[in-house]
Amino acid sequence: MADDEWLNTPSPAAAPVAGGTPADDFHVFDTTLRDGAQREGISLSVDDKLTIARLLDGFGVGFVEGGWPGANPRDTEFFARAREEIRFQHAQLVAFGATRRAGATAAEDLQVKALLDSGAPVITLVAKAHDRHVELALRTTLDENLAMVADTVAYLRQEGRRVFVDCEHFFDGYRANPEYAESVVRTAHEAGAEVVVLCDTNGGMLPARVQEVVSAVLADTGARLGMHAQDDSGCAVANTLAAVEAGATHVQCTANGYGERVGNANLFPVVAALELKYGKNVLPPGGLARMTQVSHAIAEVVNLTPSTHQPYVGVSAFAHKAGLHASAIKVDPDLYQHIDPERVGNTMRMLVSDMAGRASVELKGKELGFDLGGDRELVGRVVERVKERELKGYTYESADASFELLLREEIDGRPLEYFRIESWRTIAENRADGSHANEATVRLVAKGERILSTAEGNGAVNALDRALRAAVEQIYPPLADIEMANYRVRLLSGSGGSGSTARVTTALRGDGHEWTTIGVGSNILAASWEALVDGYTYGLSHLGVDPL
Repeated sequence: MADDEWLNTPSPAAAPVAGGTPADDFHVFDTTLRDGAQREGISLSVDDKLTIARLLDGFGVGFVEGGWPGANPRDTEFFARAREEIRFQHAQLVAFGATRRAGATAAEDLQVKALLDSGAPVITLVAKAHDRHVELALRTTLDENLAMVADTVAYLRQEGRRVFVDCEHFFDGYRANPEYAESVVRTAHEAGAEVVVLCDTNGGMLPARVQEVVSAVLADTGARLGMHAQDDSGCAVANTLAAVEAGATHVQCTANGYGERVGNANLFPVVAALELKYGKNVLPPGGLARMTQVSHAIAEVVNLTPSTHQPYVGVSAFAHKAGLHASAIKVDPDLYQHIDPERVGNTMRMLVSDMAGRASVELKGKELGFDLGGDRELVGRVVERVKERELKGYTYESADASFELLLREEIDGRPLEYFRIESWRTIAENRADGSHANEATVRLVAKGERILSTAEGNGAVNALDRALRAAVEQIYPPLADIEMANYRVRLLSGSGGSGSTARVTTALRGDGHEWTTIGVGSNILAASWEALVDGYTYGLSHLGVDPL
């Protein structure tokens, strides 16, 4: 199977859930489908949840928490469909819910019944571990709260389910009343909970304190402990690893750190640290190398742009810009990288900018397929030209296609051309009825033919793009396979406001490939024109079309 084929392979019809982590002595538990889905801007359909569950199982986590069955129809439907549509290879499906109501029994509690009806082999119960929350939120006594924990855990174990208990607000509760917080852990453990998870629900803890508390609770209770960290203080990953240092053997995370407020402990840095820094085999063979793919695939499902600067899996995680770094990397990449990016499915990238030296240009050229090592004069010209153009507002670190065209021009002694422009113009018309019209005209010569093309568009840039495409496609039909993926404008300098210098970047795609170009001009149209011409020139070259 190809490296990325598994991402799109439907799971076969379900059999009884089996599997688990590579070793059950350490758990990687994912709660993207429940806690992660609480992030502002995320709304998952049942199909979305099934897709993410398959991705997480393929990645190799040990547990996938699917939601709260009975709390809403979507989660109830998810568990019903997951039983029929997914055969988990590595993960076990987990249902989340609460302990029984005060004054009742677990056997008669409808919410507990919904957990059993979900068919999930593992159930996570949330329990109050902060005395003030017991008395003010649950409105019951401290003793009754312990009875609720004991009764619910024992009943679910009697029904044949594995049970984990999440001690909500544990660290704040421990600060206020350590004896009672520990009594909740001890009660859950003695009732049969396999793991008791200490939750930093408000996300305010720091690593040293987490390590201190986990060590103390482990020694005092003898329970198997897990860690669930929110990221409100920016320490969720560090707090999770601090808990592992103290003896926790179960970590709860979300993909890309999604979650309520600022999010949860990010699954990918936590897993990478466990595998690469601690030497723990928490994923099946090959799982770690899929990490970048999984991160980006889940971002696509939730419809959020992947974070470019996310550790390990961001496109900038192994990107190098400074000339000093490039000189060292040319000798040995490990001098400025803490791991080989291929171990997590990522790649090293060289960024060319006004900080670039010879080594940066040589390495970037090699990345693009050009060996520049033997031509110091050529490399010097490219370096000086990059610095000169960046002074005018260009930035090649995010425009590889435009840099490649510049590089090829220096190598060949002339620009790569498929057409020569005679002129272009745009007209914006505002009509008496309040409607608007934009029209562009392009005159160019290609392969001895003089072509005039006029087009209307939704705005001047769109009209210009359509007119250029209509002209060039007459000579080069493969251009029809290229489409615009993104278009961005930034005003740089000048007299300010509408009189500022404009920088335009365009992203185009075709034949399964995407590339970015840049244009700078005294106005948005001039900058857009340059970026468009570069984009279609590079695209035709990539498609193997012979130039003039």
